[in-house]
Amino acid sequence: MEEKGSQMINLGIFAHVDAGKTTLTEQLLTVCGKLRQAGSVDSGTAQTDFLPIERERGISVAAAATNLTWKNHSINILDTPGHVDFAGEAERAMIALDAAILVVSAVEGVQSHTENLWRAFTEMHIPCIVFINKIDRVGSSVSRVLEELADMESCTPCPLNRPLSEGDRNCSVAPVGEELTERLADYDDTVAEAYLSGTPIAAETLYATLRHLTGNRTLTPVLCGSSLVTVGIAELLDATVALLPHADCRETEALSGLVFKIEHDKAMGKIAHVRLFGGEIRNRDAVVLNEDKDADGNSLPPEKVTQIRKFNGSRYMDIGSVRAGDIAALCGLDRARAFDTIGEYRLSDVYRLANPYLTVRIAPKNAADLTRLVAAVKELSDEDPLINYKWERTEREIHVNITGEIQREILEVLLKERYGLETVFSDPSVIYKETPATSGIGFEAYTMPKPCWAVVKLGIEPLPRGSGIVYDGGNVPHNKLFYKYQSHIRASFHSSLEQGNYGWELTDMKVTLLDGEHHTIHTHPLDFFVATPMAIMDGINRTGTTLLEPMLRVKIIASEELLGKLLSDITVMRGEFDGPTLHRGSCTVLCRLPVATSLDFPVRLAAMSGGKAIYSATFDGYRECPLELGATAKRRGVNPLDRAKWILYARGAIQADRDGNVRA
Repeated sequence: MEEKGSQMINLGIFAHVDAGKTTLTEQLLTVCGKLRQAGSVDSGTAQTDFLPIERERGISVAAAATNLTWKNHSINILDTPGHVDFAGEAERAMIALDAAILVVSAVEGVQSHTENLWRAFTEMHIPCIVFINKIDRVGSSVSRVLEELADMESCTPCPLNRPLSEGDRNCSVAPVGEELTERLADYDDTVAEAYLSGTPIAAETLYATLRHLTGNRTLTPVLCGSSLVTVGIAELLDATVALLPHADCRETEALSGLVFKIEHDKAMGKIAHVRLFGGEIRNRDAVVLNEDKDADGNSLPPEKVTQIRKFNGSRYMDIGSVRAGDIAALCGLDRARAFDTIGEYRLSDVYRLANPYLTVRIAPKNAADLTRLVAAVKELSDEDPLINYKWERTEREIHVNITGEIQREILEVLLKERYGLETVFSDPSVIYKETPATSGIGFEAYTMPKPCWAVVKLGIEPLPRGSGIVYDGGNVPHNKLFYKYQSHIRASFHSSLEQGNYGWELTDMKVTLLDGEHHTIHTHPLDFFVATPMAIMDGINRTGTTLLEPMLRVKIIASEELLGKLLSDITVMRGEFDGPTLHRGSCTVLCRLPVATSLDFPVRLAAMSGGKAIYSATFDGYRECPLELGATAKRRGVNPLDRAKWILYARGAIQADRDGNVRA
């Protein structure tokens, strides 16, 4: 727990993979005295990489919590994975933070995932310090990285130290003096007047100005150093407590918090990691999560907290209570899910850093293990909702979504190590999506066979790419359509979008409840769960849908002699590219590639370059795709457009397999 009277900062550490993020975390813990000796990623002794798979592979796959104290500041640290396949862990960590440190390698510089992280910080208004790491490495260039940072949208880097000489292998760094004053003079009149008149400015004044500009993201402080040889670490800690915002500890206010991570413990069951914004939670307290409601919108009974833990990597202690501003893990909340809110807290939109665009089927090697496998994958899906586990009961198949091959391999290893299950994964398939081709109306009057009465009229319209799903409850009066039935329409709305005309999930659309009607005698509580999917599919059938394919934003660095072949391959893959840049015999190509045509491209690129080319890719949304160049998915279950069969199926009168065939 934090020391009495200390100030608190909830800090995330982020980076593109291999920038040295976890090594930096180890050095922060060592310099502040929390560890006697820094652990090593390569030797598997890093405190925040404690899972067996992390120590074997040398990469982080899950966000890990630890904490330290520096100059009377208690700092909770969330060390997040840098590999893009596990960006969901970073995404969920961001909602719990006050500020972030973004680690960039002085050798590789700003990479694709670095830019993704920066965009997320911008969208979520997270103040940030950049730490340029590995300045002891051959090929490092702090000045080049500063230029690359300045090229990122809305990033104005403000150096606080520099190497004594570019590429200095001794890692000697010196603070920036007059350069900092000159930079701040551009943003603060008091500093500008003193600078122009030659009046000395107190360091406290400069740092107060920079703290304000950092907090509103006008400037981004940048420090350089090397976590491997402990250069610049103390300076980074000083800058963290001096410049980054502190937690707002409103202990006297109403309970307010947020679940940002779910784990499972063999003894205690589900563990919910929370950030508390207001109030206090103690052992044995009853907690109500905002999503704990039944189908009618009535709150479910609260759950009792059985233990409150403070984690340091794999180790923890029972702290008995958690106060506003702090991060802790609650045991006993069996219904908790990531993004659930506690008390009065209301979560705004979350920036989507991770977007799985591949799906795989998982089967047990031993058929007798199927039930255990279903339970295991469901538990993993609780921890990472983005894998979107689906159990196709009629086909006895398990499907999950993934971002790449590394994530598939990690899932396979986790199922073996954690659950003792040998599994077989199918080859990945691309996840396409659909969007309405035009605006239209969806309508259903479900009034037969009695007793039933549910009338639903929906407006459907397409939205720009990346908009997702928007639902507008409209203004239907209560006496015409009870509000509880309107909540039923909203509740069944999202599940009705899982399959469009081509069998893919619908996206980038707005649905508005235009009208509806219930009957005080004939309406059954579940009638609107039957009617809403029929209204949705009626509207989608009328508007038609456009197929969308997932895209990757790719950066390729290769020998200049390969440029012609690269551009030819990009064109064949239906990609788009910007003008390449040439530098000292190498070329850099920025392009946008369809996932479907580029799955094997990294392997082909490695072969043509003798393994010397650098390839980095991140998800870059969806674009329209001609149906003949994409793929359709086989519809699962009964189509609501088959009205008579759907009503019987939805009312439980018949069963059907995933192909919609009626089963006795």
